[in-house]
Parts: sequence; C-alpha cells; structure tokens
Amino acid sequence: MPTMLTYFALFIFCLAGNCLLAQQTPPSDIEELKKEILQLNTQVDQIQFNLGQSQNKFKRGIAVATIGYSVTITGGLMLGRKNDNLGKALLVTGGALGVTGTFMLVDSFKYLGRAGKKIRKE
Repeated sequence: MPTMLTYFALFIFCLAGNCLLAQQTPPSDIEELKKEILQLNTQVDQIQFNLGQSQNKFKRGIAVATIGYSVTITGGLMLGRKNDNLGKALLVTGGALGVTGTFMLVDSFKYLGRAGKKIRKE
C-alpha cells in the first residue's frame, strides 16, 4: 500500500517534469505566436477604425435628423396662418432632411457589422 510520502514524491516528479517541458518551446511556435499577435493588432486597429467611422456618421445622422424634424414641426405650426406657403415648404424640406438623417443613422450601422466580421485563415 503506497504511503503519503510516495504520493508526494510522485506529485513532485510530475510537477518538475511539466516545468521542464513547458520551458522547451520550439522556436517555430514563438514565430507563429508573434505572427498571430501582429494579426490581432491589425484586426483591433481595423475594429477601432470602423467604430470611429460609425460614431462619426451616427452623430451626423442624429444632427441632420433632429434639424429636419424640427423644421418639419415648425412648418406644421405655420400652416393655416399668414405664412401658409412657407409652412408647406418647411414641411417638405424638413421631411427630406429628417429622412436623410434617418438614412444616415441606419447607414452608420454598416461599420458596426464590419467590425464584427471574423477574418480567419484555416
């Protein structure tokens, strides 16, 4: 029947063997690891670029849509008064600006889709 000392000696032997094996990393694995790290850095840079593009387009879309819908509301308030023709023009102009801004908002999400794509060579 093995004693506690035998189990301890076996544990130490296995631990020492694993440490020795872990220190013997072939150079090709190190080069492969460096290559993967460079690929990850490139991917992270591309993701950050796409997120920056998305943020800029999103902000512009919000601004244009807000201005457009504000102009639409102003035009609607002017209907039935002295400046009825101006109100109609503001309704059309504001609607067009609002739709354009909304399109810009939706279009900004294409950059987020690009950021989420995985590029793998297997």
